[in-house]
Amino acid sequence: MARLLLEVRRWALVVSCAPLVMLAGCPQDKAAASGKTPTQMTAPAITAGPSGGSAVQTGQTTAPPQAADAAARAAKVQQLINKAEAAYRSGVDNYRAGRLDAARLDFDSAVDLMLTSGMDLKTDPQLVDEFDHLLNAVNSLEMTALKQGNGFSPTLEAAPLDAANEVTFPANAALTAKVTAELKTTQSDFPLVVNDYVAGFISYFSNSPAGHAHLLRSLERAGKYKEMISKNLRDQGVPQDLIYLAVAESGFQPQALNARSGAGGMWQFMPTGAYGLARNGWFDERFDPEKSSLAYAKYMKMLYNQFGDWYLAMAAYDWGPGNVQRAVMRTGYADFWELYRRNVLPGETKNYVPGIIAAIIMAKNPEQYGLDKVVPDAAVVSDTVTVDYAIDLRLVADVTNSSLLEIVGLNPSLLRMTTPRDMPFDLHIPAGTLDVFSTRIKNVPEDKRASWRFHVVRSGETLDGIAVALHAHASDIARANELKVDDGVDTGDELVIPVAGAVASTGPQRYGVRRGDTLVTVADRFGVSVEQLRRWNHLSSNAVRPGSSLAVVEPVKLAPITHVRSRAARGKKGAYVATGPVHAASSHAGAKHGLSKSNSSSKTAKKNSTTTTRNTMFKKK
Repeated sequence: MARLLLEVRRWALVVSCAPLVMLAGCPQDKAAASGKTPTQMTAPAITAGPSGGSAVQTGQTTAPPQAADAAARAAKVQQLINKAEAAYRSGVDNYRAGRLDAARLDFDSAVDLMLTSGMDLKTDPQLVDEFDHLLNAVNSLEMTALKQGNGFSPTLEAAPLDAANEVTFPANAALTAKVTAELKTTQSDFPLVVNDYVAGFISYFSNSPAGHAHLLRSLERAGKYKEMISKNLRDQGVPQDLIYLAVAESGFQPQALNARSGAGGMWQFMPTGAYGLARNGWFDERFDPEKSSLAYAKYMKMLYNQFGDWYLAMAAYDWGPGNVQRAVMRTGYADFWELYRRNVLPGETKNYVPGIIAAIIMAKNPEQYGLDKVVPDAAVVSDTVTVDYAIDLRLVADVTNSSLLEIVGLNPSLLRMTTPRDMPFDLHIPAGTLDVFSTRIKNVPEDKRASWRFHVVRSGETLDGIAVALHAHASDIARANELKVDDGVDTGDELVIPVAGAVASTGPQRYGVRRGDTLVTVADRFGVSVEQLRRWNHLSSNAVRPGSSLAVVEPVKLAPITHVRSRAARGKKGAYVATGPVHAASSHAGAKHGLSKSNSSSKTAKKNSTTTTRNTMFKKK
């Protein structure tokens, strides 16, 4: 009887912990019970889900069929979660050892296991929660890595508005009068005003070398997207000059990702799938300039319809509409400048509106502010082909006669080296290459497009030389192209290349080093060079440690570049410090570019197709 009671108590504890285990886990020790986190923990834990076992039923020796099926499914789910967590933990180990490229491969592997499992990640609560935890944990590690200056991807140039460290600027009556006079001849569809706050930012952007340089580079980059953004604004009835809000948000950098909240893209949306911006393990449409710009135009128009004032709409974009609405109701003033003077706005928002107005005025009067020499970057143009199969970006570059970096640059929403499997994706390729892409890709079997390559023979090349360069076998190339191994190839011949070894897999490739291995033996095993292994794994010698993990395929860093505001800048419009992914809301700045908690119930953003949204806001700072 004592044993039975003990067993029942044990299962009761499992059942009681099950709903919470994905969030916090059951108590394991005194530290956990008290809610304290061990001080040595440096990486977010991916906690295990319920064990999947069935509860003990007194007086029954066998479980009913439904219970057996449920137990079998729970075991399968748990097995998948365990595998994903094992890959994640391997990534954490590599991350702590400074092997960031290997860590990236492990993290991608963990995500791939979930995406390719064949299980429904959309409706199974445990899998949805696990996948969301996984993405958030990886983002957290990326944030720390980039904060230490050794991140997975290049750092972001500071957004110019956030490079101003001062909350207020000394009043300058002469400058205010000068700008007021300029406005009489300034053409704008946006209601421009000048006061000491606006003049202060004009002074900063004019006289600070850093501020001027940042503003100049933002205006240069704007050329890439200006026509596309203008069309979206026009179609939604939003003033054209609100394009310059991107000066404050990202400096027109489409892969900007904020390290405190997770807000991302040119317009800094939160990752909740709002306005149709999908986010999953393959791509994040917040980083798609065209789709995110349309979402921005729609959201800004909605805010204007709510407040009837463009300045309040801008403040709501920064602080959250619920917060602005409460400030209006508390003071009785639906006027941004009156809210400013009554000090009911956070410092960040107080700077946000006048800073953007200053940028608009300066952009509209370039000669007066030393911006007349700005040469806008060429507009980004591309052809688009919708694919519903996985295709490696290197193959896309091959068949379009372009570089991998060009293809990556045209598809900033992609998070990995291939397009997704079994779902449509709008792949952007260089303008004018649609016909050659369509013709050449037919020669590569659809199920091989995530691994095979394509090559146009250059002068002096041989079949053996091509095979070595692309890590393939000459016999395989000959067979795929209906050639004999001893046949020659002519300049201009187009060949499909069946890639052998590790490169042939769509998933991240790594190798667990065994006793007796050296870089030479590993390189020989995977058909790569020792120098490549050194470069990919940041090694200085041929010695490798048994049990360590080596990247055996070149890592391509597709993670979004990132920025974060310094602690000193909170509430100040402070500098964007080049650090890493994800932007937690401060105590005062409740919900940037999203729905505040007060009105989220009626306008909750749709859940993404593969992840659970825990926040009804889709942008906050």
